[in-house]
Amino acid sequence: MHIVIMGCGRVGSSLARQLGRAGHSVAVIDRDPSAFRRLGAEFHGQQVTGMGFDRDVLLKARINEAHAFAAVSSGDNSNIIAARVAREQFNVETVVARIYDAKRAQVYERLGIPTVATVPWTTDRLLRAVIPEGMISEWRDPSGTVTIVNLPYHRDWMGRPLAEFEAATDVHVAFVVRFGQGQLPTRDTVIQEGDLVYASVLSKDLHSVGDKAAVSPVDGV
Repeated sequence: MHIVIMGCGRVGSSLARQLGRAGHSVAVIDRDPSAFRRLGAEFHGQQVTGMGFDRDVLLKARINEAHAFAAVSSGDNSNIIAARVAREQFNVETVVARIYDAKRAQVYERLGIPTVATVPWTTDRLLRAVIPEGMISEWRDPSGTVTIVNLPYHRDWMGRPLAEFEAATDVHVAFVVRFGQGQLPTRDTVIQEGDLVYASVLSKDLHSVGDKAAVSPVDGV
């Protein structure tokens, strides 16, 4: 595959090196030629100096051959403009843009451009490191409305139907990890000891859902 990356900061350079090591063809665009030093001596991909939304610069990076385009510069506006140019003018099938302003994510998604909202992503992982047993989101939609969480539950739920747990907590269980293997739940699924329950939840309901799951069904939820 040929992948074009706009931005040779810490994220862009790391992505480029990993893709290069995996055997892919990579072109990296950055307006600062000194930024390419982050790629290291082992990187043998293409280095293109210029603005990532400039047509001539993109053509030099072989955007016409690209299977994917990643806009990961430090500027939200630059990332979105470049992503739109790649998608709309060059018909690149897979386009993703990094953003810092999470409030803009929903707008970008409507344009058909998947986004990585940097602040929520980083915050989630920091929380997971600080509170490893806490209810931390594993995924959220770009607008922040829906999240998938590893939902801790009272041990009295073990041996009870998962459908009963869903009804009591007002969630939809997306999948269960049992003995390290993911499983899609069925109507007959019963919660077993050690099961990790991943539920899709409205972000605004996270705290109330966590409180419900922590209550023993024996006591009445």
